[in-house]
Amino acid sequence: MTPNYESWSKDELIARLRELEAKTHAKSPTSKKSFHFSSHPKRKIAIKFCYSGWEYNGLAYQNGPTPLPTVEDVLFRAFVKARLIDETGGLDGCGWEKCGRTDRGVSAAGQVVSLWDAPQNTSLQPPTRHELRYVSILNRLLPPTIRVLAWSPISPDFSARFNCKHRHYKYFFTSHGLDISLMQSAADRLVGEHDFRNLCKLDPGKQITNFRRCVVSAQINPVSPIYVFDLVGSAFLYHQVRHIMAVLFLVGTGVEQPSIISALMNVSPTESNPSPESQLPLVDRKPEYQMADALPLMLWDCAYADSDVTWQTDDDGAESGTGSDLYHQLHSIHQRSLIHATLDEHFLSAATQYHSPPPQYFPFSHTGLTRHTLPRSNLGREPVLGVPLGAGTYKRSAKYTPLLDRKRLDHVDVANERWRIGRGSKNSNQKTPSDDGVE
Repeated sequence: MTPNYESWSKDELIARLRELEAKTHAKSPTSKKSFHFSSHPKRKIAIKFCYSGWEYNGLAYQNGPTPLPTVEDVLFRAFVKARLIDETGGLDGCGWEKCGRTDRGVSAAGQVVSLWDAPQNTSLQPPTRHELRYVSILNRLLPPTIRVLAWSPISPDFSARFNCKHRHYKYFFTSHGLDISLMQSAADRLVGEHDFRNLCKLDPGKQITNFRRCVVSAQINPVSPIYVFDLVGSAFLYHQVRHIMAVLFLVGTGVEQPSIISALMNVSPTESNPSPESQLPLVDRKPEYQMADALPLMLWDCAYADSDVTWQTDDDGAESGTGSDLYHQLHSIHQRSLIHATLDEHFLSAATQYHSPPPQYFPFSHTGLTRHTLPRSNLGREPVLGVPLGAGTYKRSAKYTPLLDRKRLDHVDVANERWRIGRGSKNSNQKTPSDDGVE
């Protein structure tokens, strides 16, 4: 018979709650079977996955609170919930390594992590199969914005970071106001090994002294109805792709010449001249400029030798298999995005019935204008230029200051030394973040 709690006093209710809590705790040790990871053999695996960067506070796990969750934290917790790794050891305990760190807002279609797991049968794993169905197990526990695509058994000495042969980034943009041929001419100068200190974010906390990186390919390709900048290299510096893209936008509008890329890589008198021009200014300190928006940037692929990984899924080929489910999920997201894009296009069309488009000044190569021949308004005012930063964002100003005429940051050596004797001396035991594939 259920007691009449309404007639009970406060002290009686509190005593009853404590009694019920005690009974619950007494049952808990026998209600769930204890699980010991040490009793199961371990092996090393690699996981390839994709994620929507705008939903997360970057890839890397953070010790402190963040406005949005991080991809690593969500993925790690899915592994823990599936009882594939031991939570108590954290990321270090399972040898967790990522191929490339992506910053807040940056997405990935082929990110890779490697780790040690305990491949026992779990409550989520059918006991009749010989191999764990990693794709289906993890995707059932992950949000739709993170999808595991494939997995591979790997050797004990494999490293997702150091075994990577090259990283491929994509940056998507529209051609509005841009001369694609000029942008490609500038991009061609990136290929090869160069010093990219003026085309990345300088962070003294990383104490980087070697800014030389090798770019394998830099191509701008049409992806109807937009374009994509495909950049392939062995490794990248902090925000390197977004800085490169910002300068390419300047070249595309016509406010800078393609040779600006060569000039920004001419950092010391001993540098071999990477430009067809006979003379280049020495740019040993980075000029101030704003990097491109994060939204259109994607880590497309992390490439490994065939002998290192054998990517596989757990789809049995049936119509209702895991692969089909994953495809349908991503296809639905894509279809919904197309509907949103069409709606936005019609909003713009409705607005043009009452609001005329502003004058088009860019690209100068198409309009015949220059920075010095821009038309003034009837009131004698200079026009406001909107230099694209990607994803529909612009840097608006009535006057444009050429990159090489702008204020320069401190030399790298000066900034590094100031950090060492200041903040660095207080944090001497902290790990220095890697810069391979960082964006």
